[in-house]
Parts: sequence; C-alpha cells; structure tokens
Amino acid sequence: MKNITATFDVDAQKGFTPICPDELPVAGGETLAPVLNAMAELGRFRIGSKDAHSATAAWVNPDRSQMAAPTGLTEAPLQWPSHCVIGTPGFELLDGLPQPQDYDYFVWKGVESDLHPFGACFHDVSERRTTGVIEVLKAQGIERVIVGGLAFDFCVKDTAIQLAKAGFAVVVVRDACKAISAPTAAAAEQAMGEAGVMLVETIGEARGI
Repeated sequence: MKNITATFDVDAQKGFTPICPDELPVAGGETLAPVLNAMAELGRFRIGSKDAHSATAAWVNPDRSQMAAPTGLTEAPLQWPSHCVIGTPGFELLDGLPQPQDYDYFVWKGVESDLHPFGACFHDVSERRTTGVIEVLKAQGIERVIVGGLAFDFCVKDTAIQLAKAGFAVVVVRDACKAISAPTAAAAEQAMGEAGVMLVETIGEARGI
C-alpha cells in the first residue's frame, strides 16, 4: 500500500497554535510535527500546504466575537482574525517539519485578499481553480491519501472531502490533527463520514488499513 499512498500535512503552521496567541491558536497544535513526520512514513509521496494571507484581506475581523460569522463573500465566506500572514511567524510551518521546498508537492492558498479557501485542492470555495494537488496525485499513481494537520474541523475536513470527491481513498488520522472546537469537530466528522472519508484515531490504525 505504501507505493500507492500519499500523506498530506494540511496547514501545520504556527499561526494555528498557541505560539501565536493573537491569531487562531488551536490547543495542542504545536505538538503535531512528530506525529506528522511519523505519518509520512506510511506513504511514498508527501504533500504540504500553507495558508498564505494578507493582513488586510477582506475577511479579516479582529473582533473575536464575530469569528466564523458570515462575510457575505462567496469566495471568503467566514470572518476570522488575521492569521498566517506572509512574512510573519504565524506563516511558518511547525518546527521539525520539512521546509516547503522539501515536500514532494506544496500548496500556498488564500494569497488573494478576496479568496479564503479551506480545502487545499482548490484556490476557491467554488472549486473551479485547482491547486494541482489532485492532478499531481493521479499522475503519481496515488490511490490513497492519509491526512493530518490544522485545523481538523475546517481545512483538514475540506481537504479530505475534496480528495474523496476526486476518487481517492482518504484516511484522516485524528491524532495527527487538532480541532478549533468540539461542536465543529463533531460536525466535521459527520461531513467527512458522509463523503466516504475514513477516520482513525492513531497512525497504527492507519498502518493496518
């Protein structure tokens, strides 16, 4: 199975950890690098992604009481505090992970100020502008993708569902993810299950599939 398996580190950035408390800190997010590195041993092709945002993006709202409230923008539907701004510490990958150039394929997303995709397979919420992930995986002969990263209930969820829609067998390792909140994590689990994504708790379980 390793020969037809890829692994995907979704947005494993400091901006989604308590290292950057003014951004979108996800409890425990800073601990994921060793788990993601172990997960990478399950595949022969490793993909990574980063949010790459502008500080003045259209969806930015510093009022945390409005976090995830609608913006009215089709391609940037939810409001968020500023995070993962290019050139800041929050933009950086977690210590211990490869550099972007050392992955087999890497995606930067949300660069345009009026685009805020969650999934890493498309640059837009409408899923019309591919990032190349699906095409590269198919060209590599990959049939299964094992996914982890930040945050479980948003970017990991959407990336996994996009991959499943594209015809891949998708496994999300819960130990390789952290979620923003319990309610959104529960909704994400349901959505992924309905899309045919398999959720397992540990890397050991993923290895046994």
